[in-house]
Amino acid sequence: VHPAPVSVVLLYDGFQLIRILHLLTACVGSGKPWVRPGGFDTGLKTFNSLSKQREPLIVAREGVATWYSCGPTVYDHAHLGHASSYVRFDILQRVLSRLFGITVIHAMVITDIDDKIIRRSLEEKVSPAAIAALYEEEFKRDMLALKVIPPAVYLRVTENVHHIVAFIERIITNGHAYVTNEGDVYFDIQSIGSRYGRFVGAVGSQGEPGSSNKRDPRDFALWKPSKPQEPSWESPWGRGRPGWHIECSTIASCVFGSQLDIHSGGIDLAFPHHENEIAQSEAYHQCGQWANYFLHSGNTTRTLQRNYITIKDFLQSYSANEFRMFCLLSKYRSAIDYSDSSMLEARAALGTISTFFHDAQAYMKGQLQCSHVQEDFLWNRLAETKSSVMDALADDFDTPRATTALLNLVRHGNCQLQPADGAARRPAVFGAMVAYLRDILDVCGIDLHTQADVLSSSGSLEAVVDQLTHFRNKVRAFALAHQDASATGSPTKPGLHPERIRLLKACDALRDDLAPLGVVIKDRGASSTWEINASRRGPRPQHEGSETSS
Repeated sequence: VHPAPVSVVLLYDGFQLIRILHLLTACVGSGKPWVRPGGFDTGLKTFNSLSKQREPLIVAREGVATWYSCGPTVYDHAHLGHASSYVRFDILQRVLSRLFGITVIHAMVITDIDDKIIRRSLEEKVSPAAIAALYEEEFKRDMLALKVIPPAVYLRVTENVHHIVAFIERIITNGHAYVTNEGDVYFDIQSIGSRYGRFVGAVGSQGEPGSSNKRDPRDFALWKPSKPQEPSWESPWGRGRPGWHIECSTIASCVFGSQLDIHSGGIDLAFPHHENEIAQSEAYHQCGQWANYFLHSGNTTRTLQRNYITIKDFLQSYSANEFRMFCLLSKYRSAIDYSDSSMLEARAALGTISTFFHDAQAYMKGQLQCSHVQEDFLWNRLAETKSSVMDALADDFDTPRATTALLNLVRHGNCQLQPADGAARRPAVFGAMVAYLRDILDVCGIDLHTQADVLSSSGSLEAVVDQLTHFRNKVRAFALAHQDASATGSPTKPGLHPERIRLLKACDALRDDLAPLGVVIKDRGASSTWEINASRRGPRPQHEGSETSS
């Protein structure tokens, strides 16, 4: 590489030279090395963005994990990108709590003052507070619809400005921020030296725009003076409002103090937001490592879809259970590709499990006769599945591997539930398999009972369907009764009563008419089983055959 002419180098001002040095530093890596914390080992390993590798998850207090996550900026409808991140971390928290015995204390901030909120309020000709209140409540409704467990506490920025002002004052006192003549307060990146840069390069490393009086282009705003007609609060530097990053550092510190076990968010927030959170918090607390683990979820991409799909619109086409299965089928750190085909894959996986539940219950009730069941084989597969699922989830919450193990168990069960003339029944092992599958899906927030709840209220519909299919079974049994061989004129092939074929056709028609309504009847020889499945509502399915065509 040839050196640049001196005349070219002289064209760069001080800011540009600092910028070049910053980029060079980013290329070779910067930031203080991660230090393994003392405390209690949870038994899991997780990928820590601070160390860029899997690490044992160690919490400060036995049986408790403190967890902070960046909440939404409430200026518009929540979309699939939000849904993906919040549902995936909800699954992680459920696993940590339910399977590993760690109580998660989760706090989330609601950003209810921001440039985007102000712009929206001007467009709508209402106050920023009205915009924020509207979309905050919608966000919370969306999270409940997706079955995301609410945090222990939501905290709004506007209700904590006095804490933010005090937080900034201490950072200034500690020598890590400065005030400009215009009333801006900036964090002084150079004051922390090489400690800055843990997440540089995660998604880009551009400095933030701001006053020309910044000492370094990387310096970012802690406080900025408000423009006319903007919301503002009193401060030692004049009326203004907080910068973007300071709110999270302040509120997390107000709840958890100087040490945080886990901080989570989308990978798009790693730089500059999380980078700047670390800088502020460690400057305030004067500590070497504020948060011990940063967990980042992958972005959501959309194949052949609109760029923006709200959660409310999405839930018109798919259920919360199906979206959770969609999330389980990929690692939480991976980019997640949303498309109708990927959602149908998730729906099919849930359908396979749901069908196994109903078939297993039919077998346990004696409604389904099967050939000899290899009971010991199934007990062994169940034990292996339990071990495989725990191993997978302890390894950076590997939900795809855990889900594959569950589906393999279902496959083994289905292989044993082949209709045949009755043999000695072995129902207990199927009861254990169903109970385990229900429990582990419930851990992940999937309740297959809710598939039927869409159609049924207090079990009333189930009772009606049960009586209907019971009556239909009696009609089919009567219609399927064979004539004596002498009556058919064929000594080797006894046949059906011709006058009863119309009854079989009526039974087939009832089965086909109920299917689009979510009531799925399966004829198995002389008996039938049924299930209520909301995801199957739609066009009438094409059956491979019917009694009258055989």
